[in-house]
Amino acid sequence: MALAPARGTPWWIGLSWLPPLVLRGLPRVGALALATGMTVFFRDPERAAEGPGLLAPADGLVRQVELRDGRWFVSTYLALYNVHVTRMPCDATVVTQTHVEGPHKLAFADDAHVNERMEWTLATPHGELGMVQFSGAAARRIVPYVGAGAEVSRGDRIGLIRFGSRVDLLLPPGVEPAVAEGIRVRAGETVIAR
Repeated sequence: MALAPARGTPWWIGLSWLPPLVLRGLPRVGALALATGMTVFFRDPERAAEGPGLLAPADGLVRQVELRDGRWFVSTYLALYNVHVTRMPCDATVVTQTHVEGPHKLAFADDAHVNERMEWTLATPHGELGMVQFSGAAARRIVPYVGAGAEVSRGDRIGLIRFGSRVDLLLPPGVEPAVAEGIRVRAGETVIAR
């Protein structure tokens, strides 16, 4: 009968009853699981737009669509299993890009608007487009691929938000959403506004 390990003994000592072959394989299984998880999370598939209009900037669930001071606001929540590469909704020039420090609350929470974020102002053929990438509770870093002054085409990759997040759009005046709350969208593919 195996005795319980003494206090202060590393936890893996309690696994000494396992056959040596299994013990040698455990780190490999753990490393393989971690590598598989990272590969799935950081995937970046090619995308083709479904039609004319502004494209979804992120994969995920549309959590909010509302009219704010005459402009439509569309918010998309990205779960851990979504692709986290952000794409440009339409042809645009990056006017400003501002990183704002903040906490790391759950991205779907009502008070997540104070989270760490990257605020974008974009000049488009349709008018000014506002976009904000938010970090979440697990997301700790927003990585922009382009900076102020960059001219970007519709569907181009413009950044990455690591490990769960949210992307908000403030559409140009006169542009109306083509999605509703609860709809799942795919970045660079789903038309989000016309």
